[in-house]
Amino acid sequence: MKFRHGLLSLFVLCLVAAPAVAQNDLYDNGPTNGTAFAWTINNNFVESDTFTLSEASTINGLNFAAWLTPGDILQSADVSITSNEFGGTSYFNQTVSFTQSGCSLNGSDYFVCNESGTFAGVSLNAGTYWLSLQNAVVPSGDPVYWDENEGPSSASNNEVGTIPSESFTVLGSVSGTTSSSGTVPEPSSILLLVSGILGLCGAVRPKLTP
Repeated sequence: MKFRHGLLSLFVLCLVAAPAVAQNDLYDNGPTNGTAFAWTINNNFVESDTFTLSEASTINGLNFAAWLTPGDILQSADVSITSNEFGGTSYFNQTVSFTQSGCSLNGSDYFVCNESGTFAGVSLNAGTYWLSLQNAVVPSGDPVYWDENEGPSSASNNEVGTIPSESFTVLGSVSGTTSSSGTVPEPSSILLLVSGILGLCGAVRPKLTP
């Protein structure tokens, strides 16, 4: 019985530790500026910035800074990761829900807020990719703007062309390997694997001596 309880405790500890490992900063394009300028990410505008992974990694989160009309709360935005600017091979394309925090009023009478979103994940090899934001949703329908901070990445607007880059952080974990589909197992698949291992542990019993 002690043997089984010890293994169960070990697996529980591994599951608890997993979210912390999965939320490392894989790429940081610099701090929020909040005062210079910002670019629209709804009303048919698309902003795209490059980011570089030094190792094969699994991406499952994104933080960025948004300029909003006071009272607005960002609900979601379409997030895509592609091989080229606004196109090429598509590795990820989903509507992502965001949690808003740390809002402060700037000199242009906009609230500058931290926006955090997570998703099932995508596995990518080391290299440079394009991250695009569009179709941002707020209850008022007002424009939503992505904070410009002139970080190290290249950036582009679908109407203007080349622009200074925006503030954002790509989150995830270094995986070392990638899958052919570019996706990682869903949480249900991971739980199924753990359940199978625990079932195996239940079948293994310590030898009892008379």
